[in-house]
Amino acid sequence: MASNRGQGGIQQLLAAEQEAQRIVNAAKNEKLARLKQAKEEAEKEIAEYRAQLEREFQKKVSDSSGDSGANVKRLEIETDEKIAHLKTEAGRISDDVVTMLLKYVTTVKN
Repeated sequence: MASNRGQGGIQQLLAAEQEAQRIVNAAKNEKLARLKQAKEEAEKEIAEYRAQLEREFQKKVSDSSGDSGANVKRLEIETDEKIAHLKTEAGRISDDVVTMLLKYVTTVKN
């Protein structure tokens, strides 16, 4: 009877061990499923964020390229104004520059 009782105890322990292993395996599988789901959700969020950034970038590109004709015209006007200013200033000081250069060229130092 003691051996029957010991045998029954061993059987109970084996059954409990198998049940514990089944519970552990189920928990591992649930954890893997949650990780997979989290990864998929993260990839989806990343894709949405990239798409949003791409839309914003394309909007900025289209906004700036839409004004490129106006920008080119503005830059041409500014450049022409600066060239005219430089010509005026060069004409105004050219006599002084020539005088200064002649002075330095004709002055002899010991």
